[in-house]
Amino acid sequence: MNTKILIVEDQFIEADNLRSILRKTGYIVCKIARSVNEGLQIIESEKPDMVLLDIRLKGELTGIDLAKILRDRNIAFVYLSANSNKQILDAAKATKPYGFLVKPFREKDVLVMLDVAWYLHRQNQGLATNAKSSSGSLPANGFKEIVGASESMREVLDNVKIVGTSDISVLILGESGTGKELIAQSIHRISSRKSKPFVAVNCAALPANLIESELFGHEKGAFTGATDKRTGKFEQGNEGTVFLDEIGELPLELQVKLLRVLQEKEIEPIGGRAKKVDVRIIAATNRNLEGEIAAGKFRLDLYYRINIFPITLPPLRERKEDIVSLANHFVNIYARKENKIITGVADHVIHSMLNYDWPGNIRELENLMARSVLLTTGPIVNSLKLPGQSTPTSAGPKGRIKSMTENERDHILSALERCSWRIYGQGGAAELLELNPSTLNSRMKKLGIEKKYSKNGEN
Repeated sequence: MNTKILIVEDQFIEADNLRSILRKTGYIVCKIARSVNEGLQIIESEKPDMVLLDIRLKGELTGIDLAKILRDRNIAFVYLSANSNKQILDAAKATKPYGFLVKPFREKDVLVMLDVAWYLHRQNQGLATNAKSSSGSLPANGFKEIVGASESMREVLDNVKIVGTSDISVLILGESGTGKELIAQSIHRISSRKSKPFVAVNCAALPANLIESELFGHEKGAFTGATDKRTGKFEQGNEGTVFLDEIGELPLELQVKLLRVLQEKEIEPIGGRAKKVDVRIIAATNRNLEGEIAAGKFRLDLYYRINIFPITLPPLRERKEDIVSLANHFVNIYARKENKIITGVADHVIHSMLNYDWPGNIRELENLMARSVLLTTGPIVNSLKLPGQSTPTSAGPKGRIKSMTENERDHILSALERCSWRIYGQGGAAELLELNPSTLNSRMKKLGIEKKYSKNGEN
């Protein structure tokens, strides 16, 4: 390959280590710069294709200052970083880098990150060809298990195709119910690991006292009650993919052990010896991990490791052009299960769905379609009771259709009333609505519910 790379790093050992890694693989390291000004001079004379850039350079100008110039000049760049605070991380992300490399550098991480960064840069220039799976081309009809042709979903699937051919860690972001696990499965299915296990773990659903054993396993007699040896999820997923859903719920002490899996490909069962595992990690969360980092609840070094290639899923309210296809898809599934012949959804029901805000996203839509199929006696779904409605939507005289905001407000109020205004915990409104409590509180505040109806901290 003829890609010329400039390294801008003021630590000689780190820069020389990077240069050694790159030279092994055919990248051309044109120069090493120790400061922003030196880097700018080399850029003028050498015209590099990509810059590896330390965020925290010494001197008046930082790596972030240089990044802004590189972005204006349309030069691809990847940040080099040890741990940084949230303020620096936010400033770095605002420059829209093509990736982050975390110190100390590992050869495999460097090469994969550069491959992804270079592909994305070429794609932005309209030069990249369509990604293909290393284990075969995609099905002719694309991702047949995923329904949706909206622009936002096409962008998501384009990213799935790109990252599916690599072996890097992926972070899937999005609200509850947007289909994060389905995207993780799609990445696995087009990867070179597709014939190996896909192991899904919901970190939020595991009791705190069992999560370490569940993930890493334990030996017989390792603790009171350990009457048998247990194989953990990482060992079960060896040579395959481990999907860590709601990774933001993972305790800090286990985040350290997860870092070891990512860095050393090694686990240590409770009461046992360390052993090697080969797993690809795909993580997902509906939380703002930068906020969790600022609050001391999530490790910045782990965030760098899992956030190499983020994919953000849009909420259903932002892809309403997909609602009809999704509704018909679920009707077909549940009609077959109930041995019914149902061909679709009535127009007035569709109209009602399009005017609803779907706080529970695709999961809520699926549940409503399953219930509607069960109640339908004719050839189409002709009636649908949306949350917050006193009577089902059905054919009849035309009247005023409630706005999406009104429907969402009614839906949340209905859930709160059913839960006696309790938000948190089992049986609370957040669980009923299948939302993170922080998301529900935010929606209540926006809709004016919190100020009017909150009960003295009881919820």
